[in-house]
Amino acid sequence: MGIYRLSNGFVTAEQASLETDRPRITCDARARRLQKIAALLVCVAPLSISGATKNHFASLLPGYSAVPVRYGPMNKMIMSVRINERPANLLVDTGASQIILDNDVAELAGVRPFQRAMNQVRFSVPSQVFTMGSEINGQLLPVGVAHDISAGSMNFGSNPVALRDSIHFGARGTHVDGVLGLDILLRYKALINCRTRLVFFKVDQDRRINLGSVAVSEKFTCIPIRREKNGALTVPCSIGGNQTRLLVDTGAFVTMLHQGFIRSLGLGAEPTRISAQFASGGSTRISAAKLNDVHIGDFKVPREKFGVAPLPHFALGQGGTRISGILGMDTLYICRAIIDLDGMNLFLK
Repeated sequence: MGIYRLSNGFVTAEQASLETDRPRITCDARARRLQKIAALLVCVAPLSISGATKNHFASLLPGYSAVPVRYGPMNKMIMSVRINERPANLLVDTGASQIILDNDVAELAGVRPFQRAMNQVRFSVPSQVFTMGSEINGQLLPVGVAHDISAGSMNFGSNPVALRDSIHFGARGTHVDGVLGLDILLRYKALINCRTRLVFFKVDQDRRINLGSVAVSEKFTCIPIRREKNGALTVPCSIGGNQTRLLVDTGAFVTMLHQGFIRSLGLGAEPTRISAQFASGGSTRISAAKLNDVHIGDFKVPREKFGVAPLPHFALGQGGTRISGILGMDTLYICRAIIDLDGMNLFLK
């Protein structure tokens, strides 16, 4: 969970296996019950699995369709999609309100901005400050419609998309074409497993799964997610006994705490070589603080370094709730996070 990137630029993937050589069950009712439990376990087991295995487990989770993701440099969770039959790579981002596309990708896919006077909508996407350095936070973005968006076996149909200036990076493999935001993730009550590299989308709204009981039996801690007035997802947090809230943001490459909040606790931070670019266009060097007493809900986070920076006002104010930081992908991955947007719970282990 340290504020760093490995030499290969990727989040470390641990290997694990799921026990499969169990006695055959002859009782149909019991078999169905165990099959359901096995289906839920694939959501909580920290696996690094092959595509064939993914398809097998996906078929065992009734009412859901699984779409694989991969990790890119700077801890980006990337999903391969098709937009009007054109391939694209989108960042899975719970800190974004909706789908955002680069202009050049949108143009190739035939997505054009509305040609009306009121063709712009304001979006605040905190994660972009830290993942791609874009300047879309608090700005007005043109909006168009993508008539067909799909990923794996999922078809999301027609969706409005915000259009931004195209952003390119020099390092190989670091470019993404846009963002898959909460409009899709919430609509399909996504189940995001940060370790198995699978996102489950609910296709049968009448299906109910009791993920909580299975996750708790696997030693996960359940933390309630609250959706703020502006749509942002936050969770309770305490640092040194001081209560606050964090934005749940799979688009942020590290967990970032507000510098003012850390100073108010009398805690220090050491400089790093990492910088964050904010909406104003300026770049701010990130510090690091090694904190021992950090709880997310009832879950005690292992002692590690967290990013510290002066977060902009638009990031700190989330629909009337003031947050003190952003819960990013490094912490979510290492703590085996499962984000359940059906039950609105975060599970950590």
